[in-house]
Amino acid sequence: MEEIGFLGIGIMGRAMAVNLLRHGFKVTVWNRTLSRCDELVQHGASVGETPAAVIKKCKYTIAMLSDPAAALSVVFDKHGALEHICAGKGYIDMSTVDADTSSQISQAITSKGGSFLEAPVSGSKKPAEDGQLVILAAGDKDLYDQVVPAFDVLGKKSFFLGQIGNGAKMKLVVNMIMGSMMNAFSEGIVLADKSGLDPHTLLDVLDLGAIANPMFKMKGPAMIKNSYPPAFPLKHQQKDMRLALALGDENAVPMPVAAAANEAFKKARSLGLGDHDFSAVFETLSK
Repeated sequence: MEEIGFLGIGIMGRAMAVNLLRHGFKVTVWNRTLSRCDELVQHGASVGETPAAVIKKCKYTIAMLSDPAAALSVVFDKHGALEHICAGKGYIDMSTVDADTSSQISQAITSKGGSFLEAPVSGSKKPAEDGQLVILAAGDKDLYDQVVPAFDVLGKKSFFLGQIGNGAKMKLVVNMIMGSMMNAFSEGIVLADKSGLDPHTLLDVLDLGAIANPMFKMKGPAMIKNSYPPAFPLKHQQKDMRLALALGDENAVPMPVAAAANEAFKKARSLGLGDHDFSAVFETLSK
C-alpha cells in the first residue's frame, strides 16, 4: 500500500499506528499535542505538522479521534484535512461518532473528489495493541477493498456494512450493550460482597456459565481491587451511551436499561472518574 497518514495518537491511535509500523507500513502521524508523536518516530514514523500536511503527503489517511467535535474539527478547521483532499485521496475515520457526524464528513470529503470510509472499531487498548480489533466499515466499497491490508493488521475481522452511517450505528449499539453490561456486572459484584459472598468466587462462577465473556474476565479482578487503568476512558463510554440513546430517540426505541446505565456513567464523571477506565462506574456503587 501507499504511505498511510494517521491522525490522533491517543490510547487507541498510538497502538494502531505502532501496529502498522511493525508490519512494514510507512506511516505519517499527527496529533493535536505533537509531542505525543515522539514515541512513534522512534518506531519509524514521520510527523506531519497539520492534518492538511498529512493528507497532502499520503494517499490514505486514518483518523482515530475522541468524539464528534474532534472528528469534525480535524476535517473542517484551518489546516484541516479538507484543505488537501482531492481525487485519489482516501479518508478513513475510525473514530466513534454518530451517523450525522459521519455523513457530514463524508459529504465534505466526496464533494472535493476524495473517497470516504467510516470504520469505527469494537475493542479497547489491549485488542488494539494485539491487532485484534473488530472493524465496522461503511461507505466507499472501492476504498474499503484498497485498505483491507491495513485492516488485516489492525483487526481480527472487518465488516463492510453498506452505506455511510451503518458503521457508526453498529458501533453505538455495541457500546450501548457493553455499557449496560458493565453496570449490571458492577451491581452484581457489590451485591455479592454485601451479601457475604466472595466476589472472586462470583467471577469464577460467571466464567463457567452461559454469560462468561472476556470483559468480565479482564475487568473483574481489577474492579475488586478498585483499580481502573484506562483501556477505554469512562468519559468516552458515557459519550457513546448518550449517542446511542439519541439513536433510540430517532427510531422510537425505548431503552430504559441503557438510560439508567448512562445516568450511572454521568454520576461517575461527576465524581471525577472520566479519565479512568469505564469500569470505574463500579465506584458509584462500591463507596
